[in-house]
Amino acid sequence: MSIKLEKINYIYGEGTTYRKHALKDVDLEIAHGQFVGIIGHTGSGKSTLIQHLNGLLKATDGVYYFNGENVYADGYNMKALRSQVGLVFQYPEHQLFEVDVLSDVCFGPKNQGLSREECEKRAREALEAVGFPEKLYNQSPFELSGGQKRRVAIAGVLAMRPKVLVLDEPTAGLDPAGRDEILDQIARLHKESDMTVLLVSHSMEDIAKYVDRIIVMNHGSKMFDGTPKEVFAHYKELEEVGLAAPQVTYIMHALKENGFPVDVSATTIDEAVEEIMKAL
Repeated sequence: MSIKLEKINYIYGEGTTYRKHALKDVDLEIAHGQFVGIIGHTGSGKSTLIQHLNGLLKATDGVYYFNGENVYADGYNMKALRSQVGLVFQYPEHQLFEVDVLSDVCFGPKNQGLSREECEKRAREALEAVGFPEKLYNQSPFELSGGQKRRVAIAGVLAMRPKVLVLDEPTAGLDPAGRDEILDQIARLHKESDMTVLLVSHSMEDIAKYVDRIIVMNHGSKMFDGTPKEVFAHYKELEEVGLAAPQVTYIMHALKENGFPVDVSATTIDEAVEEIMKAL
């Protein structure tokens, strides 16, 4: 299920003193099955961009094609789009509301008109996919830990079996162990399922570790678009717009400047270790 945006513009508060041009002529194409990271400073347009992908926001100007169909054409089934593009918001646990975990995860499939048996089947499969323990299925979601709530919220989206999973800072507020567990599960889901994943994150280390491609947003426009190595090679330009590269990037450049024959394009710890061992 490919995504194609052509000259997408979005303006908040048009005709008011609070008018803000949040997206500016964004051209973007995402092939099915990619794992894409989206980064940018606060106010860069990241969240506005991803809210267009499942139709929560409609562009002020421009065209959005999903799987070759114009989403903005008259008669387009927006409900079907939202079933295909699952969006997990920052702090998704605020969306939990049912009396127990299983009921909460069943909510999306139920709205798709599926039978009770099919809803429960999908809910159990989704909870298993995110590593949520079966012994807690009947627990109130409000009695869970932060990491457990995240898993339930993500499972609620997965239960609708989307072709595209969009995650807006899914690990915000979690401790390092909880963050790694969630992202490892997402990476495993991407690898094992026929799904496109878009991850919005402020952690350059997480982005470098998990994604195949990075889109950098700056003041509503696409600034860079490429592999982690290609994007983080512009670390000085990223710094100028309030971003940074992974710590590994700075370490490798420092080693190079001090005479060590290392590849400065290493972006993950494993790549850096390999380069340093070669140099030694």
